[in-house]
Amino acid sequence: MVVTALAPKLGLITKMLYGIGSVGYGIKDVAFRSFLLLYYNQVVGVRADLVSAAILVALVFDAISDPIVGQWSDNIRTRFGRRHPFMLASAIPAAGSLLLLFMPPDGISGLAAFWYIVIVGCSVRTFITFYEIPSSALAPELTSDYNERTSVASFRFFFGYLGGIGMAFLTLMVFLAPTAEYEVGQLNPMGYWRFAVFGSLAMFLAIIASSLGTLHRVKYFKPPPPSPWLGIFNTLGQMRQTFSHKGFLALLGFGLLKYTGIGMTSALSIYFGTYLWSLTSSQLAILVLDSLVGASLGLFIAPLLSRKFGKRNAAIGLAVLAVMFGATPYILRLTGLFFENGDPLLVPTLFLISSLYNMCGFSSAVLTHAMVGDVVEESQLATGRRSEGLFYAANTFMQKATSGLGVFIAGMLIAFVGLSPVSSPETIDPAIPLQLAIVYVPALLILYLSAAAFLIFYKIDRNSHEANLEKLRIRDRESEYGVESIASSSG
Repeated sequence: MVVTALAPKLGLITKMLYGIGSVGYGIKDVAFRSFLLLYYNQVVGVRADLVSAAILVALVFDAISDPIVGQWSDNIRTRFGRRHPFMLASAIPAAGSLLLLFMPPDGISGLAAFWYIVIVGCSVRTFITFYEIPSSALAPELTSDYNERTSVASFRFFFGYLGGIGMAFLTLMVFLAPTAEYEVGQLNPMGYWRFAVFGSLAMFLAIIASSLGTLHRVKYFKPPPPSPWLGIFNTLGQMRQTFSHKGFLALLGFGLLKYTGIGMTSALSIYFGTYLWSLTSSQLAILVLDSLVGASLGLFIAPLLSRKFGKRNAAIGLAVLAVMFGATPYILRLTGLFFENGDPLLVPTLFLISSLYNMCGFSSAVLTHAMVGDVVEESQLATGRRSEGLFYAANTFMQKATSGLGVFIAGMLIAFVGLSPVSSPETIDPAIPLQLAIVYVPALLILYLSAAAFLIFYKIDRNSHEANLEKLRIRDRESEYGVESIASSSG
């Protein structure tokens, strides 16, 4: 499906409405990667390895459901387009299952807690998949312009960050504020209940607003011809052929490793804030805003670097810079060169360094999202099929590595250093959070640098993308001419 020549230019309002839907995904993401492990481990009292293993099982389920939804949305034909029926249908079940995730039965523990997280967690992730993958696949249908796609991706990621950051800030500053009963607000169970209620409502409204706000563009799309039912084995064969694109495989390797690093950092940041830096919930809330600063800068940095250096080169450089900024505070603390806890410069310095880390991570994610869009046309030349849904299913799976593989690694590191459930910051052995930092830094470096190495094998640049578009235009003209010739002969 491509945009017809009669389609008006994609306006700012449409870009914003398209991006707003990512607020829901951002809320889901911050729930899984920042709060779920801490909540079940330190509030409910479930072992960290069990919680992280349950989250990983949900990610494995995603590996199956994501491409199915992507393939389905590529081939469905309705008067509302290929994507919007899925997007609209996802709103209520996605919001409802998120609510249940933070309302487990009283006294749940052990394997019962494990299976509860698996079942409800799979529900949350599957229902948000029915929005996120079709919505992501809508991007290359909205525009085929090389630079415009980066702009569209910027809005999508900005609002995704805004949803996650906004919910994290509100939760830490308000819902998890210290009380007489819970001096460490991060351990207050009622705060997580409030997070779930407010987050579910915001998720529902964001999905509906984005779906309805982009529905008017469907009439400008030129739908591809309907695909016949091929049977499950032929369908799997088509999926394998689509996913064998070398440039996409490079993106897949990059994305899985980088997003795993992001997820590990997000899951451990609240642990480090609580046990290593000895911060209050309000100070943690302030630090959450560094992501918003980074995302705001990245909204302009990503398109600028894309034009100057190309998407691939910019993404590689940003990944290297991100890991340098991300590791700096922990290396300085371990070498005795960082501010002591309670120093008035500690929080501002952490804020500055983390803002730079998030700016690089956000910009790199935007570029990766846009690069997936450029793969669509090159794959179409090779296979004869437009498979936005499949490609963006895999792209969404990369992002879900933050709250799957990343949180799993975080849980394993927590268990490895011996941080037990329901630990108090006042009584914990101070060597434990330092040991956590010691194992965290090498893991972060390995993930990011390995990710950057994968991206070297991605070869699509501006010139090759424009050449691919021109080849497709020629093919379309030849196809239309052939149809007209047959019609004339019949007449």
